[in-house]
Amino acid sequence: MDPQTFLDLVRYNADGLVPCVVQDAAGGEVLMVAFANAEALAATLATGEAHFWSRSRRELWHKGGTSGSVQRVLSARLDCDHDTVLIAVRPAGPACHSGAVSCFRDGASGGAVVELEPGGG
Repeated sequence: MDPQTFLDLVRYNADGLVPCVVQDAAGGEVLMVAFANAEALAATLATGEAHFWSRSRRELWHKGGTSGSVQRVLSARLDCDHDTVLIAVRPAGPACHSGAVSCFRDGASGGAVVELEPGGG
């Protein structure tokens, strides 16, 4: 699918944002979740590197633009409702601002785990 068709299919929330689940293309691990607006998604598709919308700073955010931990985008796909984007990346460093590989790993800043069954499964 061409990038413009993809962008036209995205269903943004009332704030003009869509959640993006970022996954390591090599191992499948979920690295982070961020939000993107139309400008961020267009920049991602145009450059091949992940861009998001910073809700706290209210500005476009090039992941790794200052840290060097860029995320090379291999694919982007929409879920069945077109309101969530799954982005497969090749990371050039940690995804989490804490320095952890994933925002969901033990040791990530503020991370917490609850297991509903003994042994987690």
